[in-house]
Amino acid sequence: MVATSKNRYDTRSHRYVADLTKLGACYEANYRRLIKLIPDQGGWDEVSYKLGRSSDLFGVVKISLLESTKYTDTLLLEQVHNTGRWLNNPQITVRLYHDASVAEVMSCYRHRRIEAVNAYPNRFMHHPDEKVQINAFLAEWLSFCLQFGASHFEIPTKM
Repeated sequence: MVATSKNRYDTRSHRYVADLTKLGACYEANYRRLIKLIPDQGGWDEVSYKLGRSSDLFGVVKISLLESTKYTDTLLLEQVHNTGRWLNNPQITVRLYHDASVAEVMSCYRHRRIEAVNAYPNRFMHHPDEKVQINAFLAEWLSFCLQFGASHFEIPTKM
């Protein structure tokens, strides 16, 4: 029997490393999507969109401005359903960095802070790439809002 120098169950050899180029591109695309969904002029606190096609209503997405500074805005995105208590309403807090033109998910649901890389297993059972997955979910959600959302102001169609 030959002894191997590498243990195949060694967590150090299978450590997750984030693809920063891909994550940065996701942040930039989410920023562009969010900028289309919020009013150009200042002085707004909340905007909402009815999501659906013709007679099918999927719910309402509310975007609330939590904090605004010279270079950043912090937003709360929430989708409200009328389908009962069994379905959780998605809630994501996003920070827009206007100087860098990026949007980063700060918190999701009840989790106040999302680590870039998580040890696994962990207390909350987050995946090692939880932050990447949540930002990808935000990208899909925002794309859906742009495609099927209706609001009181016109949404630009070009990205």
